[in-house]
Amino acid sequence: MSADSRIAAITNRIVERSKPFREPYLERVRAAASKTVNRAVLGCGNLAHGFAVCSPAEKVALSGDRVPNLGIITSYNDMLSAHQPFEHFPAMIRQAAAEAGGVAQVAGGVPAMCDGVTQGQPGMELSLFSRDLIAMSAGIGLSHNMFDTTVYLGVCDKIVPGLMIAAMTFGHLPAVFIPAGPMTTGLPNDEKTRVRQLFAEGKVGREELLDAESKSYHGPGTCTFYGTANSNQMLMEIMGLHMPGASFINPNTPLRDALTKEATKRALEITALGNDFTPAGEMIDERSIVNGVVGLHATGGSTNHTLHLVAMARAAGILLTWQDISDLSDTVPLLARVYPNGLADVNHFHAAGGMGFLIRELLAGGYLHDDVRTVYGQGLDSYAIDPRLGEDGSVTRLPAPQESGDPKVLAKVHCPFQPTGGLKMLTGNIGRAVIKISAVKPDRHVIEAPAKVFHDQQELQLAFRDGALEGDFIAVVRFQGPKANGMPELHKLTTVLGILQDRGQRVALLTDGRMSGASGKIPAAIHLTPEAKDGGPIARIRDGDMLRLDAANGTLEFLGDEAEFDCRPVAEADLRDNEFGMGRELFAPFRQMTGAAEHGASVFFG
Repeated sequence: MSADSRIAAITNRIVERSKPFREPYLERVRAAASKTVNRAVLGCGNLAHGFAVCSPAEKVALSGDRVPNLGIITSYNDMLSAHQPFEHFPAMIRQAAAEAGGVAQVAGGVPAMCDGVTQGQPGMELSLFSRDLIAMSAGIGLSHNMFDTTVYLGVCDKIVPGLMIAAMTFGHLPAVFIPAGPMTTGLPNDEKTRVRQLFAEGKVGREELLDAESKSYHGPGTCTFYGTANSNQMLMEIMGLHMPGASFINPNTPLRDALTKEATKRALEITALGNDFTPAGEMIDERSIVNGVVGLHATGGSTNHTLHLVAMARAAGILLTWQDISDLSDTVPLLARVYPNGLADVNHFHAAGGMGFLIRELLAGGYLHDDVRTVYGQGLDSYAIDPRLGEDGSVTRLPAPQESGDPKVLAKVHCPFQPTGGLKMLTGNIGRAVIKISAVKPDRHVIEAPAKVFHDQQELQLAFRDGALEGDFIAVVRFQGPKANGMPELHKLTTVLGILQDRGQRVALLTDGRMSGASGKIPAAIHLTPEAKDGGPIARIRDGDMLRLDAANGTLEFLGDEAEFDCRPVAEADLRDNEFGMGRELFAPFRQMTGAAEHGASVFFG
């Protein structure tokens, strides 16, 4: 069976599975869109409140129903590098909207937290839940019913998925996503990792570590490794929600500004007032979602998207499963080597041909659906381009280069880095989990070793400092699922386990928690479902139990007397320390209501 027929078969089964949810969703979208311009249903007092601070000309424009009003949802704050550039975007968008004969208003702001700041800290236990809170916050902004179209300013880990859920919830409105771009290249990521490992071993001090981290994260824009933030940008482009070529242009450059202005004008062109109405909920369909998954595999993207894509799709009435993601991984080749899957960063990826080259190659190989709708108004082949700044300051686009600018970073489809994608599902008598293998050496794809059980990542780190992690083992870190403590990333374990692997030990991780979007060289079975808090099998594992993680065959197993294992009492953990402090008490309802990881770990779609 050819690659394109396998992609089509997986897409078709998603379509069939989704019909009971997708069809009612589309009915709701079309019913909302049929109510014409939203301001028409507002009373005079409502409308007066909605445009009280506008200029006289804007008030006149918004008093009728023929001038489009654009709602801006922004994740701006000036502490976080990825979101700081958005400070000046609303003014730029308002000016571009006025030039296009429309009006733009900031409809609302959403919180944006940084997993880099909160790694290993109590605040990390709010991180995953912030995605659903972001969706709700955007919903509040758009609930004023003042807008004909929307733009979403977001970049990082939970922000874009949360905004996407909101965009699908308000699917009767067009939605254009506008990124801020990656920071310029700093200290190479592999050098930063080397210093982290030296610090963990006590070979350098805090001063040297902070110097390395500061040289790596040094200015405005997203972190330059290929984690969740940059995977987000790839997804928005390959799913047709960005303007072509928008993902990886650095902040505060003329081309970045030109793309923002162009996106604004396009958002105004695709309202119900014109002839190219493109409601987001109809534009995004099963083919768009599959294109996103294909892009994730082809680039070795973030494990977090095995949660986010499921939730994003569900918001549009589409039922995507881990099995779909895993089966697509078996079909799609790996075409990009970006840290942690290689030494390059996203700026090198963009310079090598970037998204335009990637999309052109995947289309040529039959791995993408071209016949999708996009905010640009054409099929996906219109995204196989190289964006440039025109002489007049506008965006121009050339065809994507025929050859990679760096074959070590970006490969052609007929000679991929590996024949399959970077993410797989694991199943067995311990449950279901996902693993990212694009950066794991083949001789580490199968680990059979005794378990060492921990109830948080600090316990494991202390065992490392005490010299208690000898020999081969699989670290079982449990009670880290969404119901237990919000499913924090366990990124701090990457350094410790990496050191042990470099020493020659065969080690792996099994957890119901998350790893970073930059999950790297350690085989890690993560997002395990059912989680320990739900009494999943992981809660019955004991120190010394033989476990087998087999990424080659997609299995995850307890090796022993299964009848005895099934009869064991379920371990319990004292989680009281996770219930208070740094706002965790405010999220108790989220922990109680959240669904399983395989369903997106969402409070909306249990």
